[in-house]
Amino acid sequence: MRKFLIFVCIIWVNQFLHAQENTFTMRDVDYGTPAKYLKLQNDIEIAYTDEGNGPETILFIHGLASYIPSWKNNISALQADYRCIAIDLPGFGKSSKGNYNVSMDFYADVIHEFCQKMQIQMINIAGHSMGGQIAIATSLKYPILVSKLILIAPAGFETFNKGEKQWFKDVMTVDGVMLTTAEQIRTNYAFNFYNFPKEAYFMIEDRLKIRKAADFEAYCYHVTQGVYAMVNSPVFDFLPQVKQPTLCIFGANDNLIPNRYLNGGPTSKYAKAGAQRMPNCTLHMVEKAGHFVMFEKANEVNSLIRKYLK
Repeated sequence: MRKFLIFVCIIWVNQFLHAQENTFTMRDVDYGTPAKYLKLQNDIEIAYTDEGNGPETILFIHGLASYIPSWKNNISALQADYRCIAIDLPGFGKSSKGNYNVSMDFYADVIHEFCQKMQIQMINIAGHSMGGQIAIATSLKYPILVSKLILIAPAGFETFNKGEKQWFKDVMTVDGVMLTTAEQIRTNYAFNFYNFPKEAYFMIEDRLKIRKAADFEAYCYHVTQGVYAMVNSPVFDFLPQVKQPTLCIFGANDNLIPNRYLNGGPTSKYAKAGAQRMPNCTLHMVEKAGHFVMFEKANEVNSLIRKYLK
């Protein structure tokens, strides 16, 4: 009888732990500040934070596989003078993860509808990496909405031929993202910085934690769809059409731009090639900084943004 009771208890504990695991979603990740939610069409729900009360609004758009907290070092400083709204793109972070027809146009439409629902008529967009390419696409499709652009290590300045685009699609698979080992996750994040700061370790912890989330597979699907959207909707040829004043910031030691498997040369080569095509673009290269330059060199980046917006 005693053995039977122990056996029943083990089963109950396992079922309880399994139930707990299944109920954990990416919405349970602690952002350090409460997230708000806004319903859009097509059952899309956007998670966002809204801090500061300045006369101008900065909308922060994260990069591929990232989320709102990637901007924490910038919003904490800039909210004193600006209204700072950061969103989780559909498929990422705390936002909904459906079977959307993902493209640069899709993301631009989401941003436009979000601003309409928030009754914001004009914004300055700060976009990092994929978020930078989305910011460019939004400024082209909805030029009246976008006052100024702040591009942080933006995707879209580097071009790829047909074969290279197919390479991205072959390499980026849902299973591949899902099965990324803990060691590789740590390596990947370290690769985003020139000198990985201890205060950025929460990004690794969160990425390891969400592997048990019920919506993790859907998130992995959207990581692949984000890559496809970037390579299928290049913006390089359209950069001369971007009329908004633009601040472009790159870390001089960016390990992701250019892609080390497909293109060579220093980051500055591609940064200059893209910036020179934009009629009103000011480029800054930040020394001893990697792809997450806005986090690694927050004080310098925040100072550049303040001077630029003023």
